[in-house]
Amino acid sequence: MPTSTRTRAATPAAANGVAPAVKPKTAPKPKPKTAVKTATAVGGGRGKLVIVESPAKAKTIGKYLGAGYTVKASMGHIRDLPKSTLGVDVDDDFAPRYLVPRDKSKVVKELKASVQKAREIILATDPDREGEAIAWHLIHATEAAGKTVRRVVFHEITPEAVTEAIANPRDIDTDLVDAQQARRILDRLVGYGVSPLLWKKVKRGLSAGRVQSAALRIVVEREREVLAFVPQEYWSLDAELAKRTGKEPRKQDTFKASLSRVAGKKAELKTGWEAQEVVQGLEGAAYRVGAVTSKETQRRPSAPFTTSTLQQEASRKLGYAVRRTMQIAQGLYEGVDLGPAGTQGLITYMRTDSTNVASSAQQAARAVISVRFGPEYVPEKPPYYAKKSKGAQEAHEAIRPVSPQRDPASVKPFLSAQQFKLYQLIWQRFVASQMRPAILDQTAVDVAAGLPAVIAALADVKDAPYVFRANGSVVKFPGFMAVYQAGRDEGETDELEKGALPVLAEGEDLDLRRLLPEQHFTQPPPRYTEATLVKALEEQGIGRPSTYAPTVATLQARAYVAVEEKKLHPTELGMVVSDLLVEHFPNLFDVGFTSQLEGELDEIAAGDRAWVPTMREFYGPFTATLAEAERTMERVRIKDEPSDEVCDKCQRPMVIKLGRFGKFLACSGFPECRNAKPLLERIGVECPTCHEGEIVQRRSKKGRAFFGCERYPACDFVAWNKPVATPCPRCGSPYMVEAGRKGQVKCPACGQEGLELPKTG
Repeated sequence: MPTSTRTRAATPAAANGVAPAVKPKTAPKPKPKTAVKTATAVGGGRGKLVIVESPAKAKTIGKYLGAGYTVKASMGHIRDLPKSTLGVDVDDDFAPRYLVPRDKSKVVKELKASVQKAREIILATDPDREGEAIAWHLIHATEAAGKTVRRVVFHEITPEAVTEAIANPRDIDTDLVDAQQARRILDRLVGYGVSPLLWKKVKRGLSAGRVQSAALRIVVEREREVLAFVPQEYWSLDAELAKRTGKEPRKQDTFKASLSRVAGKKAELKTGWEAQEVVQGLEGAAYRVGAVTSKETQRRPSAPFTTSTLQQEASRKLGYAVRRTMQIAQGLYEGVDLGPAGTQGLITYMRTDSTNVASSAQQAARAVISVRFGPEYVPEKPPYYAKKSKGAQEAHEAIRPVSPQRDPASVKPFLSAQQFKLYQLIWQRFVASQMRPAILDQTAVDVAAGLPAVIAALADVKDAPYVFRANGSVVKFPGFMAVYQAGRDEGETDELEKGALPVLAEGEDLDLRRLLPEQHFTQPPPRYTEATLVKALEEQGIGRPSTYAPTVATLQARAYVAVEEKKLHPTELGMVVSDLLVEHFPNLFDVGFTSQLEGELDEIAAGDRAWVPTMREFYGPFTATLAEAERTMERVRIKDEPSDEVCDKCQRPMVIKLGRFGKFLACSGFPECRNAKPLLERIGVECPTCHEGEIVQRRSKKGRAFFGCERYPACDFVAWNKPVATPCPRCGSPYMVEAGRKGQVKCPACGQEGLELPKTG
């Protein structure tokens, strides 16, 4: 296929004399041009303009550079496709038509003026595809093509890293630009093709995105698994046993063992009758230790954080939403004023799927570990962690503290509470990742049970009428666990919770304290949380580090999913939209196909694939599918939910509708009656301020839930945490608020935490 040599927006070749972006598939990857090292050091940058994305980053870098350097912020992207039209000429090699948005015109005008005055322009945008594309757009939007333009990248914002980057500039990596441009155009073709169809067939204002719709499908399919799940009854039977001491046993001499075998077969108690039958069979039984096995095992530390694992762990341990985690991490990366130490970036770049660690950082961590914990905690050689995510790419290091010597306590006075918690998490995870594994002692004990005569004559515990199994684990050497242990998702357990078993010897007789039969029911797979959805997206190769948080946020913003007790529940609208898309676009929104496209984008970034032929391969089948869906897709109406409210204008019943900003109440007599009002979610608590209204849940302009009196503005009571109608037992406050784990509350008046809700029933 001939390669276009025309100079236009679709080929980012105009700047710096780099090769055209559109290449034949067989072309070898060109090495990015690297400018000859300049003699310029920090402090000798007369007439040099440095452009970054954010004011915070500009402020930090500006403090490192000497006189002659001017640092400006682009405020993110400064060019994009138009909102009102497709903006892509599919007949001209998918040439995009980029515009400067109205809200960026002033920024671009100021940058253009600065560019014209500068002797040299240094583009220091983020070290990933998005940052590379922003740098390329800056060249075009500021008309800098005739100037000396250099690209610099750094993965941490420190004086040393910035100095080294300035001394080693390069040109724009057009492969990365092509990959980002291909993603943007691909998403535009899908969104502007499918979304109008949803407007016609469902309702206006809906959207369909290539990645967001695949993510929605994952959530909807899990919801259907949950709804279709039929619980199955089963029973367990534990025996509380004690060493025979001739007196009341101490706590450390007792333990629990679970029934594992009955008459030589695996114990399976499906009904209460079966459990009772075993209990009856154990009347008068003797219990004897049959076999004791012990082994030493190792538990290895988790790899340092990637974007995905940071979002997951911050959700588990800190309760942060994925978008909030990234906002806090951005601030830690861009720089914090540390008083006498000046402004410093505290962590490396936070959008990455790499687990690599610079050798200098590993050596620094080993020194910290040796001093803080002792040489025995330092492994013989620095550990290596293999990448686990599909197509891992982007930035070249894991998320880690810039300086391991800077422990959380030393920077706590300069950080907000949330910044401190996240930095502490990153520091602990990284330091732990460079430590020795923990060593555990694991013990398993089989206990034979049956009639005394049978047990006395028993040669092999396996032949006992009943066999109970007890397991215990203790830490022999804590290793990395002295610093950090990874959090767990719902349903996951830790063997260390079992604790230690008493010292037991084979053939030792035991006393039964009691039998504990318990009924259980199998549980459906857990609904996704924001964090576990990100984990699923990463595992299945959908999206990349920069897209996880926006994808999850979009699902909520479009009211396709609702968050209830941190679980993602697809709304009726979300399920309808997902079903329509899956039915009429089975390949486009297939998880495997979405992952395949991500792989192709990675190949473009690596220079192994040309982006225009890739677009052609996608667009032909897509337009055919779109035309067929237009012809066959039937209109679907979302039924309004009934409510107990009555319209105060016409006395007709009001219904719950779904709008752009979530659910609201509207008169069922629409369009004759257009009365509408917010949907107030009552929590059953009387307002502690006015004692006339009831507390309702509301949402702020940014979508954050809060609680206030239904009589607002007549009553201005407001609380971020959910109020509980329980007086404080310490200070007498008429209410408390939920805090921490479920069932735990604190007093908003005296600040006492750790209080438990009184048990009822």
